[in-house]
Amino acid sequence: MSEILTSKEGKIGYVILNRPDKQNTFNVPFARKLNDALISFDKDDDVRVVIIKANGKHFSVGIELEEFRKGRTHQEYREFIKLMDEHNHTIANMKKPVIAQVHGYAVANGAGLVFACDFAVASKSAKFGTTAINVGLICLGPAVPLVRLVGRKKALEMILTGDILYAEEALQLGLINRVVEDDKLEEATLELANKLASKSPLALEIGKTGIYRMSDLEYHKAADYMSELFATLAATEDALEGVNAFLEKRPPNFKKK
Repeated sequence: MSEILTSKEGKIGYVILNRPDKQNTFNVPFARKLNDALISFDKDDDVRVVIIKANGKHFSVGIELEEFRKGRTHQEYREFIKLMDEHNHTIANMKKPVIAQVHGYAVANGAGLVFACDFAVASKSAKFGTTAINVGLICLGPAVPLVRLVGRKKALEMILTGDILYAEEALQLGLINRVVEDDKLEEATLELANKLASKSPLALEIGKTGIYRMSDLEYHKAADYMSELFATLAATEDALEGVNAFLEKRPPNFKKK
């Protein structure tokens, strides 16, 4: 049984976490296949949006604890943890929007995966937490996207207490985008995905790239950088097509040029 499954439906690519008997915990094959699947979809011109969802009762409860009983050296742990956190780089570097479809528990590295995604839709019963502190570890990888979402004080509280948050509180904090009834989760996620897929793929790519990169720049450099990106987009065929289609009251035909 593959730890990660993939499928396509129209312009939507699905990455499915598939270790339900292990509550979708991360191990080496799981992490490698997750990143490989995301990169593959980012290169697929037929896919506009990627959804990460999970089989089983929970989205993911983090790194499998047995991985920390293998007597690794410091260097071996360095390589292992880098792989466990690789999705933080992969998703941020992708040209296409990535949506987490969350049910059950998303804790520790599972929460980190949700925080790293560009969007997250959660069922009302979903729960989140950076819980590694409760077993003598610490959620430092998940802290990277987390602190950019909630700020330092709340991130410290979450990382150092390991408390569980319910979906509504996660929504209020800006950790997720939408909370829906459990039986509406797939429908609501697909609705968002289709809305994004209907937009100019070039505009989506430039917009996502700009938002991520400007956070590392000081204010005036960020403003200049975003202006340059907008000028780059405005000079493309797709931008002209989008404007013409709107003014002519017809659907646009984007070609990513």
